[in-house]
Amino acid sequence: MRKSIPIMILVMACLIVLPQTNSNAADKIVLKLGYSSPTANPWHACAEKFAQYVNEKTGGKVTVDLFPAEVLGSDKQMAESIKMGTLDMHIAPQGVVAFYEPKMAALELPFLFDSPEKVAALLDGPMGDELAADLPAKGIRVLAYWENGLRHTTNSKKPIEKPEDLKGMKIRTPENKMTISIFKALGANPAPLTYSELYLALSQGVFDGQENPITNIHASKFYEVQKYISLTYHKYEGKPFTVSEKVWKTLAPDIQKVIKDGAKMYAVENRAMFKESEIKLLEDLKVRGMKVSTPDLQPFRDATKPVYAEWEQVLGKDFVAKVVNSAK
Repeated sequence: MRKSIPIMILVMACLIVLPQTNSNAADKIVLKLGYSSPTANPWHACAEKFAQYVNEKTGGKVTVDLFPAEVLGSDKQMAESIKMGTLDMHIAPQGVVAFYEPKMAALELPFLFDSPEKVAALLDGPMGDELAADLPAKGIRVLAYWENGLRHTTNSKKPIEKPEDLKGMKIRTPENKMTISIFKALGANPAPLTYSELYLALSQGVFDGQENPITNIHASKFYEVQKYISLTYHKYEGKPFTVSEKVWKTLAPDIQKVIKDGAKMYAVENRAMFKESEIKLLEDLKVRGMKVSTPDLQPFRDATKPVYAEWEQVLGKDFVAKVVNSAK
């Protein structure tokens, strides 16, 4: 009996210790963050910093795994996964988010903004909150607005100096209704294609051109397959940092705060990185052989006025006017 007492004590100690160990392991949280950009893009650099911030601020409790370059699917597929709760977080093109909340499309109205600073002021103010207010009920929550920049047009055929130069040109767009509306108004033949397939499509001549911010054009080496870049500034498209509402509700308030704070903090850094890099990258595009043109934008503005009338039917005339006034 005396010999069995130490054994009984040991067994009881194991019973006490083992559940505690299992509980600690179960408390670890791993969140997946997906996005379409390659690792050379500022999104990825900021996503790495965001992941490190979350891990440090939660004392190692939360790990954010990064999935760049559409390895989890297209942006449209990732957005649907966010809604369903099978993906945790997504740095999403606002045009894709607009499939679930049409009000988001108002940010993309042609020539709405003339500076990144005006974009940031609108997104970080009451209008940014209003645009995203109804999304949680649809399974998606916007934590912050990351940057994607004002967009420009490249092609392999000729300089774009006036809207007529785009007539009949095959232009790749994202799966984005506003972008398609804009390029149809300018006389082009726009069609969507996933970003990961774009370089190959351009190299094979499936499309004559495409539109993107300078940072994306450079990071994806489109200068290898496109000769001309026209600084059209035709629209803005940001990158809402989204989280699945189903996943969000499972997180403790302190974890939610760290994630939201990190998303907002690195939104600011992301914008600064885009702004600092664009001037240098444009000069490098010239060095790499791209011909840069700076067309008079007024004829482009005039040509895209029907886009405002079209989207007033979708978003409401008063709401469009409210966004336009907020952008001034």
